[in-house]
Amino acid sequence: MDTARIRPAWLTFRRFAAATAGLTVFLIMLGVYTAATGSGLACSAQWPLCDNGLLPQTVPSFIEWFHRLVAMIAGFFIVGTAAWAWRGDDGRAKLASAVAVALLPLQIGIGAVTVTLNGLLPGGYSTPTQAAHLLVALSIFAALAYTVLFAYEGRYRTDALNRVRGGLLVSLALLPLSALFSRVTSVLPYSPAAQATFVGASLVLFAALVASTYWLDRANATGIRAATIPAIGLVFVHLLFGRDLVFYTPSMRLLNAGVLVAIGTLLVGAAWLAYRQRPEPIERREILTDD
Repeated sequence: MDTARIRPAWLTFRRFAAATAGLTVFLIMLGVYTAATGSGLACSAQWPLCDNGLLPQTVPSFIEWFHRLVAMIAGFFIVGTAAWAWRGDDGRAKLASAVAVALLPLQIGIGAVTVTLNGLLPGGYSTPTQAAHLLVALSIFAALAYTVLFAYEGRYRTDALNRVRGGLLVSLALLPLSALFSRVTSVLPYSPAAQATFVGASLVLFAALVASTYWLDRANATGIRAATIPAIGLVFVHLLFGRDLVFYTPSMRLLNAGVLVAIGTLLVGAAWLAYRQRPEPIERREILTDD
């Protein structure tokens, strides 16, 4: 049966892939909120059950149960994205989505260990397990982000250089938001909701930088990659600092602030270079379509 006949016309692969990436961001934010509230251990170190059954009986248990529910839905979306990609002809989208699927069992296993084995140890979650959980989650998200970029190839309404500029401006706009909700400032309490917001803003910032770097290959731009690639790495370091994976001393706070300043400096420099670039000649620009 031709699936194109049974799905709505607006539901294209690229939109489905983008929705999957967005759902993954929400899942990571929800996971951070769950860990920050201590709800990960609320189901009495059981997995996949909760409170000796399928349904939660307390508010913390509900948070953990809801996180598992969203994780299951996101997992189906990721598998669906890969299956759809493999029906197409873009080998890059196939590979990127396959990487996301391949990492799913590892992420599920780490999550199970986090709320069972580590939940039985004194002191709760262990730092190595949290770091691994975040690293695999970010890897899955990065693979999905590339899948979206590959899926939208040739479907843009603007040329590559303007997309690079837009991605850098989005990054510059999100950096203060990420800093505001991070542990660097004391303007807002570092509550579970603030931690989730920090991670969400940082993930979108990360994706905007990845997209800008990817579009550089299609733009008549030079020298910008030397700023965007280090910035991507520093955003990841900033994420690690924000997840309590280090003992947050005043020295670490100062180091984190230095990382933010370095990211900002690199982004400003990259944006300045991007706006100094001349657009590509019309005959060299990629063909854009609306469908």
